[in-house]
Formats: sequence, structure tokens, C-alpha cells
Amino acid sequence: MPILNIRPAVREGARLVIGLIGTSGSGKTYSALQLAYGLANGDASKIGLLDTENRRGSLYADSIKNSKGEPQSFLIADLYAPFSPQRYSQAIKEFQQAGVEVLVIDSGSHEWEGEGGCEDIADDGGKIANWKKAKREHKRFMNTLLTCDMHIILCLRAREKTNFKDPKNPVSLGLQPICEKNVPYELTASLMMHDQGMRQDVLKCPADLQPILGRGDGYLTPKDGLNVRKWVDGAKQLDPEVERARNTILSLTGDGLAAVNDHWGTLAPATKKALGQQFIDMARSSAEEFDRQQAEREKGSDLDMGAGSFDPLQRQQPDQIPAHAIEQAPLPTDNDPFADEE
Repeated sequence: MPILNIRPAVREGARLVIGLIGTSGSGKTYSALQLAYGLANGDASKIGLLDTENRRGSLYADSIKNSKGEPQSFLIADLYAPFSPQRYSQAIKEFQQAGVEVLVIDSGSHEWEGEGGCEDIADDGGKIANWKKAKREHKRFMNTLLTCDMHIILCLRAREKTNFKDPKNPVSLGLQPICEKNVPYELTASLMMHDQGMRQDVLKCPADLQPILGRGDGYLTPKDGLNVRKWVDGAKQLDPEVERARNTILSLTGDGLAAVNDHWGTLAPATKKALGQQFIDMARSSAEEFDRQQAEREKGSDLDMGAGSFDPLQRQQPDQIPAHAIEQAPLPTDNDPFADEE
């Protein structure tokens, strides 16, 4: 059974995961909802907010407004402890099943250090912290995050950190996200928010999106979200039903072969044909490997003492291109629900 689908490279079917990082009051939630409104092409009913902040997300119920200043309603759901990676994954899948196109997760930091999150999973009562199980569950959460059929805006908390490796010479690491160390660099773009959202530091941003998300100054707006959507829509256009089926199956591979086969059985014959035998063979191969690894883990030890908090001293610096150095063709203005806001 093949594990790859080798084909000519074409930009198509993009699903973005954008990280907004900052301290309390840095403008993460409000900015995320404005971006989401644009990404949803001005249809707030296609936006979902996964709230882990004890219903604080409801305070933003009127924050999305149309060009007439009228509040627009979006979907919201609360996630309470335990904040395990598995529960985050299940929540993402439930929003996906509800037909949401853009999901704001506020916040993803609970998955790492919240009650029942990765740090609690590692500290399972033994004499030595067991990080192997925690890291494994986190990777499955990331797989769901990156393969689901929605654009996702992931809000992460941040705090000042200091490296005490040499106690006599502590090194300030500055403001750092509260998450597993690789998360900001696995996302499409990651921004550190400041001054209630008016200023951003770019941690990662593709060159094509630098003029939109990499400005550094100025609030993020629905217009920015719409311009990101136009960039995505500039790729090869695909059948949305087929793409939803594709992404849903990919997000289920971590649940094993039975889950993939069950969902495949619910698809219409035309959708199966469009996806093709090579795709489902690849998905089944991935699911079988997840099943095999699970069986191996049930036989062996999970011991791993290495933690995985974000450490800027160990990160790889991504290549960045200043926004002013990029020549970008004017974005199209047709079908613009925010045209009256100029």
C-alpha cells in the first residue's frame, strides 16, 4: 500500500493556521475575530470560537460588525478542564462537523500548561517526569490542527522568561509563547502581539503574506483577513465538498484505520471517485501506522525525561523578507464585502 501521492506541484487547497501570541490585553482575541471575519468572506456565521478562558470569549459577542456597524453573530463553544490534547482535537473536529470555515482557538496555551494539559500528563505521579506520553498526545493534537478542513487562528498566551542554565549569569529570553517549543514554527504564520493589537513582531510569515500580516504596525482588520483569503483563493480552485472529505479523512488518521474506513463508507460514490484510490490507500497506510505505534506503546515503556517548552535559544531562525522589499501585484477588489469601509 503506497504511503505517498506523488504529483506535479500546484498551489491548491490551502488551509491556514495563524498564531497570535501575547500577554493578557495584547489584543489577541479581538484581532483574531477581525481576521476571521475577513477569512470567512464577511460571513460571521462561518466563524467559530473555541473558548478555554471560562466564557471570556462571550465578551466579544458584538465585536464583529458589518460595514453598517451592525454586530454579526458567530458560533462559540466553551472547553473546560481537563485541557488534554485529545479534548482539543475532539473540539476541533466538532466545529468542523458543524460547518465552521474559520475557527479561533482562545487559547491554545492550556493544552500545554493548563489543568490536564501536557505538563500534567508528564507529571503522572512518578519520581521522574514522563514526557514521552505528553509529547505523543501533543503531536496528535498538532496533526488535527494542521489537517482539519478549516482555517484556524490559534491564540497563545505569552510571558517573560529567563534562562537560568548558568545561575550566576541568567539570560533574559524576553516575551515568549506558552506552548510546546515547535508550535509557532509549524504554523503558516505567527505574530507576537503588543499594544492592544496595534503592533506585532513577526516570528514567521511566508513572503507572499508579508505585506498583509508582516507589516508590524497597525491593527489587524477584516480587510487583512479578506486579503489573506484572496491569496488562498488565487490557488487552483477545488470542489469544496471533495476537499472537506479529504481534510476530514486526514484529520481522522490519528484515530486509526477503523475511523478512516467508517468515514470513507459515508461518502457519496462521486466523492470517492474524485478523491481516488491512491488517496484512500495513502490515508489508510497512515492510519495503520498510528494503530501499529499504539500497539507497540502498549507493550513498552513511555519514559522520556526531556521537556519541550518553547525555547528561543534553540529555535531555528526562519528567513524573513521585509514587507517594504516585496513587490506585490494589487489584490483584486471584486466581491469585497468590506469595500464600503475605505
